Amino acid sequence: MKGFLQGSATAIVTPFTADGVNFDAFGKMIDYQIANGTDALVVLGTTGEPATMTEEEKVAAMRFAVKYAKGRTKLIFGAGSNCTANAVEASRRAEVLGADGILAVTPYYNKCTQGGLITYYREICSAVQVPVIAYNVPGRTGVNILPETMARIAEIPNMAGIKEASGNMAQVMETARPIRGKCDLYSGEDALNLPILAAGGKAVISVVSNLAPKLVKQLASAVLKGDLAEANRLGDLLLPLSKACFAEVNPIPVKAGMKLLGFEAGDPRAPLTPLESEHLPPLREAMALCGLEVKA
Repeated sequence: MKGFLQGSATAIVTPFTADGVNFDAFGKMIDYQIANGTDALVVLGTTGEPATMTEEEKVAAMRFAVKYAKGRTKLIFGAGSNCTANAVEASRRAEVLGADGILAVTPYYNKCTQGGLITYYREICSAVQVPVIAYNVPGRTGVNILPETMARIAEIPNMAGIKEASGNMAQVMETARPIRGKCDLYSGEDALNLPILAAGGKAVISVVSNLAPKLVKQLASAVLKGDLAEANRLGDLLLPLSKACFAEVNPIPVKAGMKLLGFEAGDPRAPLTPLESEHLPPLREAMALCGLEVKA
């Protein structure tokens, strides 16, 4: 299916306290995104740290997002797993709770075959009515959706597209070619947002937009309108921020950045750790270059 998402989506962080999710801070972060034009929020994506959340916390986060933001922006809930049965169950639960769409990362650690990937996405899509986005991030999962595999996955009726974070632009182009007209291509790597959009991508699913949602939305809009001069200007502005946001594993830097903006983001959960001190000045500088007001 085509047309589910266009523009910019934010893979939103989950703010934690010592006792659980900080819903007051979560609401303020959602308001910040909506006020700055973000088209969709991805809750419980990699940036949201679902791997270290209890099932009860995940349900609470989804329920809060639906109650607080449903109708104001699209809500996409992360529901992938290295167990197909668990991914199906999580996807059904997300749909019941009110998701507009599902983001399903490839099975991690198990290293299934390409045929296993096709079966995995077919079973998830068959279990729900809402659109499903495949998420290809082999650097984290150890599994890569090859272009010929995505061509077959794209035939599934409610497969909305692929979030591409392989980091391999040649592969992205090879994936884009057979899925055109079937489902959409989304950028899942901030450093490649501009070229992926220029290659026919319809949206970005961004980490950096936690900090600079207006600029990321403007970048996406500029490319989609064909204004590549403006897109390059914005891309040049955002590139240092993207670099700073991945100086350590995501979401360590972006959570530090949210704190600098004055949000009570909390620290990442173990085994992730707070941002190392030498990476803080480049983050501050990149945020200032983007016109972001550092409050903390």
